[in-house]
Amino acid sequence: MSERLIAPELDTLLAEFPAVVLLGPRQVGKTTLALDLVRARDEKTALYLDLELPSAQRQLDDAEGFLMSHAQRLVVLDEVQRLPGLFAVLRGVIDQRRRAGEQAGQFLLLGSASGALLGQASESLAGRIATLELTPFQARELIRVDAVVSERDVAYNRLWVRGGFPLSWLAASDAASLRWRDAFISTYLERDIPALGPRIPATTLRRLWTMLAHHQGQLLNQAQLAAALAVSGQSVARYIDLLCDLMLVRRLPAWSGNVGKRLVRAPKVYVRDSGLVHALLGLRDLGSVLAHPIAGASWEGLVLEQLLAAAPQAQASFYRTSHGAEADLVLTWPSGKTCVVEIKRSSAPTVSRGFHQAALDVKAQHKLLVAPVERSYAVREGIEVMHPLQAVAYLAQLFD
Repeated sequence: MSERLIAPELDTLLAEFPAVVLLGPRQVGKTTLALDLVRARDEKTALYLDLELPSAQRQLDDAEGFLMSHAQRLVVLDEVQRLPGLFAVLRGVIDQRRRAGEQAGQFLLLGSASGALLGQASESLAGRIATLELTPFQARELIRVDAVVSERDVAYNRLWVRGGFPLSWLAASDAASLRWRDAFISTYLERDIPALGPRIPATTLRRLWTMLAHHQGQLLNQAQLAAALAVSGQSVARYIDLLCDLMLVRRLPAWSGNVGKRLVRAPKVYVRDSGLVHALLGLRDLGSVLAHPIAGASWEGLVLEQLLAAAPQAQASFYRTSHGAEADLVLTWPSGKTCVVEIKRSSAPTVSRGFHQAALDVKAQHKLLVAPVERSYAVREGIEVMHPLQAVAYLAQLFD
């Protein structure tokens, strides 16, 4: 289970770029993956520093001198957002090591705050750095596409209920998994977010996070959220920006092409991990999830994250008009290839006339209906009905 799906891609990027930044929320497995990489090398070719430790930070008091003294080694810097001034130093060190003949594989930077890291990296390390996101466990890392249907469905439901954070998925029971997720949420609110600098009351942020879970997959209404929290709309926007930056919440933008129709412009909002949705709402097991009104939206969010991870180069959006044309997901590749997706939690799913119209409006070449069906089949107008695992494989093949 320790071999993550992106490990080969990480090796490839380290062979091509001087620096690679690996992004992901806390407890997603970034450190485990990096330490596996370090252990695969000997101590003369790799060095790991955890920048949450004061001792590691002290070693970088003279960052340029320290990093140059470890030339010819892959230096792994964990929680690099702790030292934002380091990026300017890294640029000079990378260029010095390049002139000495070292072209790639100089630094692996791990971080759990994407916006801050990407902003600093793009300013200081343009042309020298590649980025990669490590998500919570994906279904394709845990379940074979050709698994026996009953075993596949049990495993997929477990992923749905518990989410993909490794320690949540691997817990001895649903109750233990829920305790882990509750502790994870409290730690983020009480320790991790304050450590990044924002002064936001933990109770306010928890209420917002819980409200977003209740509104999973719905259009973002900042004014409504602000009124419920008794804060300004600007404050709500800032809080949601933070949760998105920490890769805990996703804002899915509305499709923005010109079709001469009145398009919905507000984004949809999702708590990215289904296990966190259920923890925020106090849902302890599959039965309690299925009995809750959030079940369909929670399933949609789970599948959405799986599909987006399978198509990292595609631009993602949703489509909705005031006249009822709608698609849960529109994926547009740089080549112009477009796929529209409808997500249902029914074993006998159907699509509405609005989905057909959405496919016509965005000129989609591929149409998917993703649902917990036993096997793939085609329906009228070229729509492919697939289980989420099969849809992920289909999208990966489209990109190739």
